[in-house]
Amino acid sequence: MKKPLLLLVALLSLATGFGQSATGDGPHKQLIIRGVTLINGNGAPPRGPIDIVVEGNKITQIAVVGYPGIAIKEKSRPTLKAGGKELDATGMYLMPGFIDMHGHIGGRAQGAEPDYVFRLWMAHGVTTVREPSGRGLEFTLDLKRKSENNSIVAPRLFAYTGFGSGSKKEISSAEQAVEWVRDNAKAGADGIKFFGASPEIMQAALEENKRLGLGSACHHAQMDVARWNVLHSARAGLTSMEHWYGLPEALFTDRTVQNYPLDYNYQNEQHRFEGAGELWEQAAAPYSDHWNNVMNELIALDFTMDPTFNIYEANRDLQRARRAEWHEDYTLPSLWKFYEPSKISHGSYWHNWGTEQEVAWKRNYMLWMTFINEYKNRGGRVTTGSDSGFIYQLYGFAYIRELELLREAGFHPLEIIRSATLNGAEALGMDSKIGSVEVGKLADFVIVDENPLQNLKVLYGTGAVSLTEDNEVVRKGGVKYTIKDGIIYDAKALLREVKDIVDAAKEKEGFTITQPGVKQ
Repeated sequence: MKKPLLLLVALLSLATGFGQSATGDGPHKQLIIRGVTLINGNGAPPRGPIDIVVEGNKITQIAVVGYPGIAIKEKSRPTLKAGGKELDATGMYLMPGFIDMHGHIGGRAQGAEPDYVFRLWMAHGVTTVREPSGRGLEFTLDLKRKSENNSIVAPRLFAYTGFGSGSKKEISSAEQAVEWVRDNAKAGADGIKFFGASPEIMQAALEENKRLGLGSACHHAQMDVARWNVLHSARAGLTSMEHWYGLPEALFTDRTVQNYPLDYNYQNEQHRFEGAGELWEQAAAPYSDHWNNVMNELIALDFTMDPTFNIYEANRDLQRARRAEWHEDYTLPSLWKFYEPSKISHGSYWHNWGTEQEVAWKRNYMLWMTFINEYKNRGGRVTTGSDSGFIYQLYGFAYIRELELLREAGFHPLEIIRSATLNGAEALGMDSKIGSVEVGKLADFVIVDENPLQNLKVLYGTGAVSLTEDNEVVRKGGVKYTIKDGIIYDAKALLREVKDIVDAAKEKEGFTITQPGVKQ
């Protein structure tokens, strides 16, 4: 969408009484958020009414101002200074800004540009994103700088470079690996995203990266996992595991490689994901000695699990993911085409996907979720990541679905909010600045007018379906305000901008969403 149209949308939002601007209001010399119920991200139960005082981009006061159902005495409230701003959030719920630990900033193949992706994230309360590789380090660092300056509508960004990216030749020795890691740090990266390599290269790269104090993430791809699984990576200094690849392999007791069918071809993604759906049943049984030993060692290493349950959900229910109600209004034509069955597009492996594959993946999820929930119960760190832009998962909406899947795994809603906030901040080494609502921390908040602990669906941009006493069907919720660095964004106005972007693309192409195999 062109800038004049964005400006017009923002002005219309204000003129029609929708509240704060989609392009941001603030930061203010003083901002007081009045009357919220606080869910502060550290696992504590909700508390309110509370007034939160922000000066610039920092929290300066958190004041309990009364009791539920009792009129608030104005003299007990923080005083608004001259030139300050009040935001009446009476009866609303406030949480720390959400942290997406696995967020790719669109992609050329998907036709998803940053302004579209960022608005979808921000409209769902995501104020911090770790990008585990993307279109290149310079591309992400440029956006990171603009986000830091708040010259664009965007979450704060952490840039992880794909291991080996930009190298003039393939890394084939430990010495080359160390040199690349050092160059990556000098270039300003926050960390490295690995997919695997030979043991000596992984060992050298991870040890040097740890010595330099950078973060690391790894998708242990099948090409190297037989010799180097999650346990090897964690011992060498890996800070987080993405998805679950490499974990079942660390849990093998009667084999060293996955039980590949003899006609398997990794380049055939249906083979790849069919086989992945049978992997957990090849691992040690839950709570067995080996299962316990692996879990306990990973916890002792302060290792982070970033499961991204949502990104594989279509594997267990393709129709549900494909027919999600937000696709019609918020999914770009280019992205919809990318999702459709293809032998080329990554994650579009629906060559012949049916009941047998979905049943296998449902069993896979049960075992996977059992491990993640128990990992959390024993004190292990579990974070929230979405990996959107693939497999019918849309930015922002998929993040909220991830929260729901953590609930399915057994997390209490307060544990889910902690995974989405403070745990992510800890994993990024940013817990002194973000991740919970505390004096001195940055003013990153999500405000919603319904209780998300009772129903996480109220966090979706499309809200939650409800019925009034008069038998009227209504939608409740949707994030109302996203606040980043003390700047207030109207989350619903952001969504309207996304819809305008999508509508313009559809009009230009004469495009209507249809289901695969159905001609327009």
